[in-house]
Amino acid sequence: MKTLLLPLALFCLWVNTATAQSRSLFNGKDLSGWHADVPQMDKDSTARSPFLVRNGLLVSMGKPGGHLITDEKFENYRLEVEYRFAGDPGNCGVLVHASTPRNLYGMFPKSIEVQMMHQNAGDFWVIGEDIVVPDMEKRRGPKEKWGSVDGKLRRIPNLTDDSEKPLGQWNSMTIEAVGDKIVVWVNGTMVNYGYEATAKKGQIALQAEGAEVEFRKVLLTPIKKVSTD
Repeated sequence: MKTLLLPLALFCLWVNTATAQSRSLFNGKDLSGWHADVPQMDKDSTARSPFLVRNGLLVSMGKPGGHLITDEKFENYRLEVEYRFAGDPGNCGVLVHASTPRNLYGMFPKSIEVQMMHQNAGDFWVIGEDIVVPDMEKRRGPKEKWGSVDGKLRRIPNLTDDSEKPLGQWNSMTIEAVGDKIVVWVNGTMVNYGYEATAKKGQIALQAEGAEVEFRKVLLTPIKKVSTD
């Protein structure tokens, strides 16, 4: 009996330790640990932040445009997000390895965006940073037009067209960012994989980009390698 109990106890300790490493970046009550960067609020004293907490959910109202950014910087992690469009479908995104604010169009921080736009979830958009994917020219377009600034081909489409759930239902998005690799799953399907990212750490940001989006989970877990390795 003792020889069975010891391994079981060790296993439980391992499970609890592994679980303890995960932490929610949203406490369900307020936006502690985050700060909003909304350019319109600099100019208009009546403008309100588009980010709020409603019924235990983190909500991006979509307007005015801006970003909700973690106070901390992160590297080598798995980020699990559950989201849904609260009204009409539209645009939103999760930005990883974010750094210099308002790097593009006076709005977007330097980062690599994982797109959440309806029917395009999992696209990469590079913003002052860059990343490589398999079949790069086929997916991104002519090499001479690539870039991470205005006027260049910044979008790298995802690998599937049918991974999102019907409107109103909750979607899960998992992003693994380890070293120079980023892998994305939507509802359990791997939809994008990139490597040679020009940034390996930074802040995490959620967008306000026109559509109202609700988030019920923003969970971060430190990891040492991406699941595809």
